[in-house]
Amino acid sequence: MLAVAGHLEIQSDLFPRIATGFCSGISRTGGMCGAVSGAIMCISLALGRTTPTDKTDLCYQAVQIFMGRFASQFGSVNCLELTGFHLGTPEGHAAFMASDQIKQCTEYVTESTRMVVEILDKG
Repeated sequence: MLAVAGHLEIQSDLFPRIATGFCSGISRTGGMCGAVSGAIMCISLALGRTTPTDKTDLCYQAVQIFMGRFASQFGSVNCLELTGFHLGTPEGHAAFMASDQIKQCTEYVTESTRMVVEILDKG
C-alpha cells in the first residue's frame, strides 16, 4: 500500500495502520491474501468514491481487472490456497515460518503492486 500511495503522491501515517488487519490472509483466517487486499485498498484510494452517492463503476472495474490478473497468474486470491498453510493454527503458522513460502509471498506483494500501478496508469 505504501508503494502505490507513493506512486500516487499520497502520504499518510494511516496507511500501515488501516492495512494491518488485512495481512496474513485477513488476520490469519485463511481468507484473502494480504497483497490482494492491499491492492484493492490502493485501487480504492485512487478511484474510490468520496461520497456515498458517487459512482463506483470505475473502481469496481479496476478491482475486477486486478483480481482476474492476480488469480490468472497465481491460481487464487486466497492466502490458504496460495500458501498451503493455515496461518491461524499453531501448526500451520510454524510450518509456514519453517518453509521458504515467505519468498513467494514477497512475489505476491511485488506483482500486485506492479499490476495496480499498471492498471492505474492506463486509466
